[in-house]
Amino acid sequence: MTFANIQSRARSAAGSFLDSRSPRVLVGASTCGLAAGADDVLEALPGHLAEMGLDIEVSQVGCLGLCYAEPLVELRSADHPPLLFSSVTPESLGHILTTYYRDGGGEALATMCDAPHGETPPFEQLPMLEGQVRVVARNFGRIDPENIDHYIARDGYTGLARALKMDREEVIDELRSSGLRGRGGAGFPVAVKWEFCCNEKADQKYMICNADEGDPGAFMDRSVLESDPHSTLEGMIVGAYAIGATEGYIYVRAEYPLAITRLEKAIEQATAYGLLGDNILESGFSFHVKLKKGAGAFVCGEETAMLASIEGKRGMPRTRPPFPAQKGLHGRPTNINNVETLANVPVIMATGGEAFARNGTERSRGTKTFALAGKIVRTGLIEVPLGTPLRHIVFDIGGGIPDGKAFKAVQTGGPSGGCIPAELLDLPVDYEHLAEAGAIMGSGGMVTMDEDTCMVDVARYFIEFTQEESCGKCVPCRLGTRQLLQLLNSMARGDSKPGDIDLMLEVAHAVKNGSLCGLGQTAPNPVLTTVKYYREEYESHVNDRRCPTHKCEGLLQYAIDPEACTGCTACLRACPAEAIMGEPREIHVIDPRKCIRCDACYQVCKFNAVIKS
Repeated sequence: MTFANIQSRARSAAGSFLDSRSPRVLVGASTCGLAAGADDVLEALPGHLAEMGLDIEVSQVGCLGLCYAEPLVELRSADHPPLLFSSVTPESLGHILTTYYRDGGGEALATMCDAPHGETPPFEQLPMLEGQVRVVARNFGRIDPENIDHYIARDGYTGLARALKMDREEVIDELRSSGLRGRGGAGFPVAVKWEFCCNEKADQKYMICNADEGDPGAFMDRSVLESDPHSTLEGMIVGAYAIGATEGYIYVRAEYPLAITRLEKAIEQATAYGLLGDNILESGFSFHVKLKKGAGAFVCGEETAMLASIEGKRGMPRTRPPFPAQKGLHGRPTNINNVETLANVPVIMATGGEAFARNGTERSRGTKTFALAGKIVRTGLIEVPLGTPLRHIVFDIGGGIPDGKAFKAVQTGGPSGGCIPAELLDLPVDYEHLAEAGAIMGSGGMVTMDEDTCMVDVARYFIEFTQEESCGKCVPCRLGTRQLLQLLNSMARGDSKPGDIDLMLEVAHAVKNGSLCGLGQTAPNPVLTTVKYYREEYESHVNDRRCPTHKCEGLLQYAIDPEACTGCTACLRACPAEAIMGEPREIHVIDPRKCIRCDACYQVCKFNAVIKS
């Protein structure tokens, strides 16, 4: 069957779903929505609709990216514009359905996501979506991710059909004109990577999708796989054709059960449609894909460690050269790209590399997805052109810092990234500017921190993570990260020594320069950037034995203000260490030798008499 016939059949099957005026209820059913209760909403919807006598189909869709507002429900009607409702519960369904379908469309409701009360702007004009440019996320919340017809009807697999009519070199040239760089870390040009592997001579080559996303606070790849799995699968098939691979693996962490389920369905559906497997679209090109579930080792995000894991060995990196493009899986030429990188490929092949390159900067083309997490009003997944100022991302799209608190830093690039301070808020977010600031793009995690965040504690958290995830193969990473953690723990406990800050920097540089793989080479970044931008906070910990944000328990001192104390005995009764003395209606006193700094007295005092410093 020709692709034109497949596309025509898919558009016919998906027609009513894609019509915004066709009566339908859509529920966001990715991990974020399900965790917030979307499964309960899906279960309750048929009963509510039946009670109202409405014969309206209920469908699941992927994540729209507005994770802070989940569960999300979109209502469609032939009589009213579609409306999106946030924080929906089974209990609120009846009112929402009645207002929309019976009382004139629901214009009087505050719909969702900071839209002004009573206003119903188009989705694209909602505060979190306005200013985004969605390429990878083009189908998020718009299709049922488990229905291949929906993907094809929105021009899915058009890029593959075009690629199969081109020479391999022409496909690579199209990628070159797009300027696409790898979205998983260092930003290596994709066309160059594909060309290296294409030029290698071998009877067998492999195409691998790296879906081993493990950064704390990052969920870009998971969202793509759960909301639009065919986009990554299509990009993978195009890449396999370009390099001459006939077999491939998707290496996905086992902690992503929903992503795995939807990937398995996508592979089955694409094979049934002749878009995967033998003689794809009668082109003579064959490509088969297998899923490999990773056990969650962070180091397996590194290419050579991942290859070892796929081969059934312990996931540990090896020295390079030879590079995977020369000698990869089972000693054969292998190309590896991450989920988001591959999800860009179908758009590039369908619309052209030059169209893709219109977004972004001269050296950082296209768009990038980011996971907004931490102390930010609107948590979720966004996609913006590379070069977008950090301030626009945090305050305009993300809504700023909760409770009116001051912005302090953003951690980009996960545990191997760096902290960007307030004075760099206008920094364009692209590969070059982030590197100049001492950070990295990484896979796209952005953890925002407010004025109450202790930067020593932040560095300690990320170093503890990388120290635990170190495979132990090379000495600088194995021992260096441990020594860094020991120094940071000493600072947090209050038993560090003068000179420890400089010693920590010396160790950090040794780890960075001497480690075998990218994990060790970037692990010191949290230390290097926090000391660079917040050295006075470190000096306060070391020299003054004081944590300015009162987060490091080992440095806290508790006392009772005699002028504020009423002698209510609430603190005395709450203290588990019997460190507080005093009679009822008399001023109480804390014995610092017995105090275990549990914060119980501070939390129960209603008169602000307990002081911590």
